[in-house]
This record gives sequence, C-alpha cells and structure tokens, in this order.
Amino acid sequence: MAIGGFVADRRSPLDDFMLSLSNATRPRVCLVPTPAGDSDRMIAAFFEAFASRDCEPSCLRLFGVPEQPVEHLAHQDVIYVSGGNTANALAVWCLHGVDLALRAAWERGAVLGGVSAGANCWFECCVTDSFGIALDALHDGLGLLPGSFCPHYDGEVRRRPVYRSLVDDGFPPGYAADDGAALHFDGLELREVVTTHAGATGYRVGPGGETLIAARLL
Repeated sequence: MAIGGFVADRRSPLDDFMLSLSNATRPRVCLVPTPAGDSDRMIAAFFEAFASRDCEPSCLRLFGVPEQPVEHLAHQDVIYVSGGNTANALAVWCLHGVDLALRAAWERGAVLGGVSAGANCWFECCVTDSFGIALDALHDGLGLLPGSFCPHYDGEVRRRPVYRSLVDDGFPPGYAADDGAALHFDGLELREVVTTHAGATGYRVGPGGETLIAARLL
C-alpha cells in the first residue's frame, strides 16, 4: 500500500485498513524505519499507534548492530516502511539483504506498505528529495511495482510540476498520491484508492497529463 503522507497514528483509519488486508487473526506488523535513520521518535510513534490495535508490533533496526533482519522479516504478516530518505534506505537494505527479504515477503503474500519514502521504494522509479530539496528522479527502486510514483502530490508545491515534467521528458509513467490518500495494489493491479481526507486522492500520470482516480473515504 503506497501512502502519500505520514500515518502511524492511534486514530488513523489507514493504519487500520493496512492491518485489515492481512489474513492473520493477530497480524505481526513490523516497522522498518531505515529511511528515517532508525529515528527513535519515529519508532516511538509507531509503537504508540499500534500498541492498542489487535496486532503484534515489532521494529527492525539496521543501524548499530542488526539482529537477523532477513529472518525477522520472514515471519511478518505486515511490513510498514517509514518516511525519510528513499535512496539511503535502498542502499542500506542492499547491504543487509533486506531488499531480497522484502521481495520474498511480497511473493509469499505479506502486506507491504509505507508512507512517502516507504511508498516510493516499492516502485521501479520515484520522485524524491533524497538528493536535495529541488527533487530528483530515482531509477533504482525495488521494482515490485512497475513504473514510477510520487508522494505528497498536494502537500509539497514542487511535487506535481517536477513529476509531470519528468514524465513528459521520458520518465516512466505511474502514480501519484495526495497526503492522506493510499493506493492499494493487489499484486500488480491497483485495486482502489482510499483516503482519510475528503478531496485527497490518487492519480495516474502519463505523458501530457494526469487522470484522477476516485477515492473511497475511510
């Protein structure tokens, strides 16, 4: 599930929706906060958000001394990637085999999702501030989902024009999401767009234009 803006909130219907996608009675949900540099603040917010939900939350830290990251991810029903620096996360994951572990989790049917960088990472390409505030194209995502993605479509003034310009110039077409909206994929198929904010939605973006995708308000 690709989410346009920060969630991990005790009252967020998007977090509840992500958990509902798992077939597990009490899903094991793991935060991967690598994009945020394993931020203690991010991790605390995650546990505060999920402690009251019917699940088993855990966290996979990769900075410091990692504890069997591949094995840990192999036992998770839901994997939630934080926002932060997409490029840095992809590089660290490759060093520890987490990129392959995430693909294996996807192939066995685990629910994968995340916000901002945690949404960018699943696609082949994305629009990112990993290299600077001006925004750049990143071409080496995990590639579980084809094409490109842009988060914060309505939340940051440069996102829409930069993404549209990149796609018009030959960047792979793909999807964008407003803050508060999430794209739910079943395999490679976009199943629906859900949102917690009236008016927030998703878009298909191709050369020459964009097409709004109707969203279901949670």
